[in-house]
Amino acid sequence: MTSTRRTLQPLEAYEPLEPYPPRTANLADILERILDKGVVIAGDIKIDLLDIELLTIRVRLFISSVDTARKAGIDWWETEPALSSRAARDALYDENKRLRERLCELETTSDHRRDRHKESETA
Repeated sequence: MTSTRRTLQPLEAYEPLEPYPPRTANLADILERILDKGVVIAGDIKIDLLDIELLTIRVRLFISSVDTARKAGIDWWETEPALSSRAARDALYDENKRLRERLCELETTSDHRRDRHKESETA
């Protein structure tokens, strides 16, 4: 009579046949990924005293590259005169246009007054 008794083997650590290569990322890779994908940091700071709200600061921070921000619909720096020379020129052009219109309006009014004054003197 033969015995088919199996003996238990101790467990061995599993080692995959093709281990994954170690993932390394340096600071440049992380920064490139952040700028490419964008990061949003949001938070609120609220200070209450006896259920009375004294101060609330809402912080919304979006970190990305210019191209990623444009894709997200954020381009305020293009219209801010302090940050864009084109926007500053446009703002100056608009101001000059308004001033010229106002000057023309004042000259026209002054001419009408002068004409009425001359008419009253001749009459």
